[in-house]
Amino acid sequence: MNYIIKRLGQAVLTVFVVVSFSFGLIRLLPGGPMDYLRAQIIQQGGSGLSQEAINMRIEAQTGIDASEPLHVQYVDYMFGLAQGDFGQSIWLGDPVASILGPAIPWTVFLTGTALFLGFIIGITLGAFMAYKEGSRFDVGATGIGLFLNSTPNYVVGLLALTFLGYQWKLFPTGGRYASELNEGFNIPFLLSVIHHGALPILSMALVAFGGWALNMRGNSIRILGEDYLRVARLRGLPTRRIAIRYVARNAILPMYTGLMIAIGVSFGGAIIIENIFAYPGVGFYMIQSINSRDYPLMMGAFILITVAMVIGITIADLTYGWLDPRARGGGSRESY
Repeated sequence: MNYIIKRLGQAVLTVFVVVSFSFGLIRLLPGGPMDYLRAQIIQQGGSGLSQEAINMRIEAQTGIDASEPLHVQYVDYMFGLAQGDFGQSIWLGDPVASILGPAIPWTVFLTGTALFLGFIIGITLGAFMAYKEGSRFDVGATGIGLFLNSTPNYVVGLLALTFLGYQWKLFPTGGRYASELNEGFNIPFLLSVIHHGALPILSMALVAFGGWALNMRGNSIRILGEDYLRVARLRGLPTRRIAIRYVARNAILPMYTGLMIAIGVSFGGAIIIENIFAYPGVGFYMIQSINSRDYPLMMGAFILITVAMVIGITIADLTYGWLDPRARGGGSRESY
């Protein structure tokens, strides 16, 4: 119990430090949001206004008193954040929570589906590659896996958008679903959601499965040479039991931590993909907020991505010992 409390405390502290650092960095960089807002007001006919009048206009637009010292702004922001108030978007004029809240499920849909498909296909292919080690299939699949694992997902996304979207017109090139449909749990809407999300999911899943396949192959080959597998074969255990309980179980366990971390990382990894396909998720709004110097929206999106990553790492740390008793006991024997 003390270990759980300690890890949860470290997770909260990590989020606090990252948010605090980001808050100060965004406001201290030259040409930051406040300078951008002041320049906009001057360009809109406010060149004759005093600095105090300009600060009052900024406060009216954003709810933040630009004349306050940085540490006072920080305290106000963190106090509001503790109450669930992420501030008001400068770009859209709505509360940040009301913008990012509806966008979270769409990002989870993209990243979750892509991660699930990439993981399942990857570990299945990796197991076959290990079983047929040295064959043409293994060599060819390893080359493909290395190529995909080293290819950024946005490159695959651009290629898919160009050929499958614009040239062949097999998939939509933007949006979350057809504009003429209303959101609801019905077949036409669900099919439209899948159709619009197919290319972004494909772009992320293709890149992800290469890495999972290579990891699974390496783990399986290592385990196939263990002495306890020879003993299992001499005992006459069924091949299915050996493959599932001995090989697959022990090969997947080392990948569990990477899977949980990937859940958090993929939440932020969809930023470029969502913008390539004009898919309004958290990453889409984060890029738009950067372009428009909308730092409340930028901070809100960054906080969500940070929290997702910290939660994934914390869950992996807390649950790995439960899945693998060797991690609790400090032993090194394989799980039988």
